[in-house]
Amino acid sequence: MNSKKDQKKAIFLDRDGIINVDHGYVFKVEDFEFNAGIFDLLAFLQAQGYLLIVVTNQSGIARGYYTQEDYMQLTSYMVETLQKEGIKIDAVFHCPHAPQDKCKCRKPKIGMFKAAKKQFNIDMKNSWMIGDKESDVEAGKKAGMRQVLVSSCKASSDATIVVENIEDIKEKLDM
Repeated sequence: MNSKKDQKKAIFLDRDGIINVDHGYVFKVEDFEFNAGIFDLLAFLQAQGYLLIVVTNQSGIARGYYTQEDYMQLTSYMVETLQKEGIKIDAVFHCPHAPQDKCKCRKPKIGMFKAAKKQFNIDMKNSWMIGDKESDVEAGKKAGMRQVLVSSCKASSDATIVVENIEDIKEKLDM
């Protein structure tokens, strides 16, 4: 049984819009463009002792836009590229379902978060969800963690922190 004392803190990251520029259903390496400031941010968070965990909805698989294999190849490229920058992604969880599938893993549901918590013994209260959609904020809340919404529009949000771009996150986080 895992004890509270051994719990780890984590940063949960959406992929499209946070790690990479969201061009809509990105599944090819040549279309994958890392967001400005993401290497810096991830290196900083890792240095603070956070696990780095990607949680991403990938309904393009269910919609037939790309295959599970396409997704896995791109994920390997992303993880390996970050590794070359000295950044370790501890896990990548994805939901391959379409919204109408009513699965338990598609954000804002928290199936991916529960799986990560169980696998890594994560202290959700001291963890963060960083995303670019309200569904990311909602999932973070439901999972019991603080949230960062990256949004260029001045939308009202219940997120713990709202920033305009990746570069602003470091100075706003209360760690």
